[in-house]
Parts: sequence; structure tokens; C-alpha cells
Amino acid sequence: MDRITARRALVIGIVAGFLITGVIALSDRWLPRPDFLPDTGSSWYRWQRPERSAAVMFGAWTLYALHQVGFWALIWYGQRRVGRYTGTLHRVNVAALAWNGFFVAVHFVQTQAGYDGLAQDVSIWTSQWSVIVLLVWVLLMEEDRRGLFFGRPVPTPGGRTARDWARRYHGYYFAWAAVYTFWFHPMETTSGHLIGFLYMFLILLQGSLFLTRAHVDRRWTVVLEVLVLFHGFLVALNSPKQLWFQFGWGFATVFVVTQMHGLGWPRWAQWATGIGYVVSVAAVVAWYGTERLAQLPRVPVAEYALVFVLAGLIAGGLAVTRRVRKPQRDDVRV
Repeated sequence: MDRITARRALVIGIVAGFLITGVIALSDRWLPRPDFLPDTGSSWYRWQRPERSAAVMFGAWTLYALHQVGFWALIWYGQRRVGRYTGTLHRVNVAALAWNGFFVAVHFVQTQAGYDGLAQDVSIWTSQWSVIVLLVWVLLMEEDRRGLFFGRPVPTPGGRTARDWARRYHGYYFAWAAVYTFWFHPMETTSGHLIGFLYMFLILLQGSLFLTRAHVDRRWTVVLEVLVLFHGFLVALNSPKQLWFQFGWGFATVFVVTQMHGLGWPRWAQWATGIGYVVSVAAVVAWYGTERLAQLPRVPVAEYALVFVLAGLIAGGLAVTRRVRKPQRDDVRV
């Protein structure tokens, strides 16, 4: 096991993710797709059976729970029993890869048999916000290394203590966001579902490589951050509201302002990327009109504001924990 390098496992996992996505696409030929109910607005999720089946949903929730608890247990074991970063896979990484791979296959079969994911019972906003918070969490825990605005760090609530906590425990939240979103959707064959599932496969792969150097490869982690740009753009392009500029260029703004500054690029590459971004914005505005500009700041402003909200929540939670523990320690001393 020790001879399997994490980088090799990463490459194999990426290829496997694309192959599995291809299999999902091919399943369009035989997928027993139900008759969908009419769209009722932005809070409506179309891809679910018109009538809830208790048996199908019991199966979906049971499989989700097994997947979730097992992944959390593997992360806990890795932190408690391994605790060191290496260039090769630990046995717990192999177990995590096998565990997630098994449930990818199970979810494919479950979609073919019962179709419904967790969406039948919970709001679409729970899935979307789980990923939004994941992206914001990354911005917070990377703030010490790459800054928040053009390579410069800014003070956040709770300071380094809150950011260190975010780094230490991020795996548990990320595992929940990935597994929950993975089971929220049926393995449908629309372009949005396909790129979304590919993204989830890669997030699960990243989560399985904890405590390896591949897990902290900054080029790879930025690729994972930027993939949401393409997913958001593609989904918006195929939606009635046509908010592709808001999501595509909104996430591109976050890349130019924050993410690219952690890649170690030379100054000329950063300037070239920034100029290319400005030119592309100007081209869209020239073609579609200045009213598009109102969409541009929505995503970055929301993400940066949520960084401070998340830091504040973590800082508040740590403060409450300290207050609860302090009386207990005083009682022991007495």
C-alpha cells in the first residue's frame, strides 16, 4: 500500500471520475425517468418523482446515512491514529477511496431502481448552501496563506484562532457537504447534473486523500475551487433567467481577486490574467449592454461577506465553548 503515491492515486481518481460521469451520460438510454411535475419557481427541484414513495426514501436516507457516518469515521481515525502527511497513501486513504467508490456505484444503482434522491424530502437550498459554505470556508482557511484581496490578508473575526479551527476541522464539514449534495440529486443525465456529479466525485476524491501531500497541492485545490465557475455558468446558461454572466464572471472575479494569488504565479502572469478578465467583462457589456454589470458583484460580494459571517460564527462558538469549560475547570480546582 505504501508504494502507491498520492499523486498517482489522484490522477487515477480524476480519470475514474470522468469515466463514471460518462457511464451516467450513457444511462440516458435506459434511465427509468418519471413524469415530472410543472416547475413552480426557483425553490422547486424538478428531478423527483411526482409522488413520494416511503420505501424509496427510506432506502435513500439509509444509504446516505451509512455513507456519511462511515466517511466521518475514516476522517476521525486518520486524524487520531495517523496524523502525519506523506507522499504515499495511508491504509485509511485506501479505505476512504474504496468506501466512496462503493457508494458511487450504489447511488448509480439506486437511481436506476428508485430514482429519487434526498430532494424529495428537503429543500434545494440546503444542497446549494452546503456547497456555498464549503467555498466560503476555503476562502477563510486559506486567508493566512494567500490573503483575501489581491494577496493581502485582512483581519477576520476570531483572528488566527478561528482560522486554525477552520483548517483543523474542515474535513468533517466538507465531507458532509459533498456526501449530502451527492445523495440529494438522482444521477440524471442533464449537462448540469453531469458536471455537478463530476465535481462531487472530485471533491470526494480530495476528501479521501486527507493526510497526503496531494490533498494540499495548491494547484489541485484551486482547480476544485474554479470548477464551480464552469458548473454555475453551464447551469445558468440553460436556465430561463440566463444569469450566466452573474455566475461565470462572478466566480471569475473571486479567482482574480483571491484564488490566483496562492498559485505562486509571477507578476506578469497575474497582470495578464487580470487584463484578460477586464477585457472579457468589457466584451460582454459591449455585446449585451451595461445592465449586465449589475450582476457582476453579486457572487463575490456575497462570498466575501460570508467569510466574515463564518469567521464570526466560529469565533462565537469557540467563545461559548471556553465559557462552558472554564467553570468546569474552576470546580475541579475547588
